[in-house]
Amino acid sequence: MMNGATDVHPDVVLQALLAKGARSNRRSNLAKIHELCRIQHETGSRDFSLPTIGRLAEAAGILKGRVLYNAQSADYKVLIEAWGAYAGPPLPKLPRTLASYEYLMRIEDPAIRSIIQAIIVERDKLKAQLNVLKANTQVIVDRRPQGATIAVSPGAKPVAVLALSAQLTSSEREALQKAISPEYLEERGLQEGSHGEITNEHGRIVFEVGFARAIRKVLVD
Repeated sequence: MMNGATDVHPDVVLQALLAKGARSNRRSNLAKIHELCRIQHETGSRDFSLPTIGRLAEAAGILKGRVLYNAQSADYKVLIEAWGAYAGPPLPKLPRTLASYEYLMRIEDPAIRSIIQAIIVERDKLKAQLNVLKANTQVIVDRRPQGATIAVSPGAKPVAVLALSAQLTSSEREALQKAISPEYLEERGLQEGSHGEITNEHGRIVFEVGFARAIRKVLVD
C-alpha cells in the first residue's frame, strides 16, 4: 500500500496506482489529477494541499473538490501527496499584510520570493517599532547633578545642593589625595605639621596652617 510520505517521482506512483486495475473512470481521473499537479509543479508552486488541488480539479471539471475528502478517494490523495513530497515543503504563507503586494507574487523564483517576503516582514516589524517610539514623544530629562540633595524651603522652589567633593573629577580627587599623602611629602622633603601646615626640611612653612585639614574636608564632604 502506498503512503503519503513517499519521495519517489510521482510518475512512478501514478503507474503503481493504475496497475491496481481500477475502473476506467478512476484511471482517467487519476491521469488528469496527475497532469494538473504536474502543471502546478511547473509553475514553481509547492502548494499541494487538498483544498488547493481540489479547487483546481473542480475548476478543470475533473471532479468536485469535496470528493478528495472521501474514503474512496484514497488513491487521489496518495498521488497528490506524492507530488507534495516531490516538490518539497510548502513555502510560508504570506501574512495578510502582504496580500496586497502584487509585485511580490510576480516573482517566479520561489526561493527569491521567499527571501523578499522575509525582508518585507522585517521592514514592517521595524516600522511598527519606530511608530511605537514616535508615539512616546514626551521625554523627561533629569538634569540634576549626580550626588545632589534637594533642599526645600517654604515658599521657594526646590534647590539641588551639590557637595563640594561631588564636583571633583576622579583625577582631581586623586591629585588632592596625593598632595597631602605622607609618602608624597617625604619624597619632596616636606612634612605635615600638627595643625595641618606643610613645612620643608628646614621647618619653614610652605603651606599655611590648616592646609592639609582643608583638603581632607573637601575629600570627605
